[in-house]
Amino acid sequence: MITILGAGGVISNELAKILTAENQPMRMVSRVGNAVYRAQAVSADITNRDATMDAVAGSDVVCLLVGLKYDHKIWADAWPRIMTNAIEACKRANAKLLFFDNVYMYGRAGVMTEETPFDPCSRKGELRAKIATQLIEEWKAGTLTAMIARAADFYGPGAANGMPNVLVFDPLSKGKPASCLAGDAFPHSYTYTSDAAQGVAQLLRTESAWNQTWHLPTTPNPPTGKAFITKAAAALGVAPRYRLLSKPIVRIVGWFNPVVGEIYEMLYQNDSPYVFDSSKYERAFGFSGTPYDDGIAATAAAYEKTRAEGPKAEPDQPQ
Repeated sequence: MITILGAGGVISNELAKILTAENQPMRMVSRVGNAVYRAQAVSADITNRDATMDAVAGSDVVCLLVGLKYDHKIWADAWPRIMTNAIEACKRANAKLLFFDNVYMYGRAGVMTEETPFDPCSRKGELRAKIATQLIEEWKAGTLTAMIARAADFYGPGAANGMPNVLVFDPLSKGKPASCLAGDAFPHSYTYTSDAAQGVAQLLRTESAWNQTWHLPTTPNPPTGKAFITKAAAALGVAPRYRLLSKPIVRIVGWFNPVVGEIYEMLYQNDSPYVFDSSKYERAFGFSGTPYDDGIAATAAAYEKTRAEGPKAEPDQPQ
């Protein structure tokens, strides 16, 4: 039994599709208890210890794919409890634990590999370093079989909360200018959502992958912010209009918009190179990620399809 903690997000849904095709018994856990494909649906608040124990019971493998509201106060309260609960529940169930992580703990690293030391320069980065270290210490101590699978900022069809979708594809598809944070002249890696899900599935079926950190397949030689917008605009058949949101502008807007305010401390990822190296995965599995032109074209096509079909109900958000 593979249990996904944090059902409803784009990565968990993509992963569920893959696992269904492989006839894997599957349980999907979220606050609302919705599931896709042929999965067992469970409603649980995994910030609660007992609820997490019940949700994980009987599992062989647990995938921690939780997404929380982008608010450092919520993260600071919830993430330590979620990680501790997941670790304890997996120990009790004798299950392996895969943690789907981001790159905030690396700080201003420029080029990021699995060996890049943790050097966070944000509150959210400090928190991610803390919970990642907690999990790593467990597998180093031999008390839990686990792994960390990291992705860069992601984009793709259905990635409603991905920054490229929010700032580029969504406005351009509506005839509005895109936005670029802090700087448009620096290379910036993006992980294609389908590649991330396929990468997780590959790691789950590879026994030797456990007790390691892996960067999920992300195409090398990333485009600059300007080049990404230009490619997206071309795929959508519109002019590559965009506005550059400087640090002072983001700071001011953040006084009135809490979400923008949370982005401000992360602008270091946009005012310098942000290169996510997944060559370890490529060496092991022979895949370096979907070319940007192909991923951008597929994402644009999904927006065109949605526009042609008209508005639909909002999907459930991940826990």
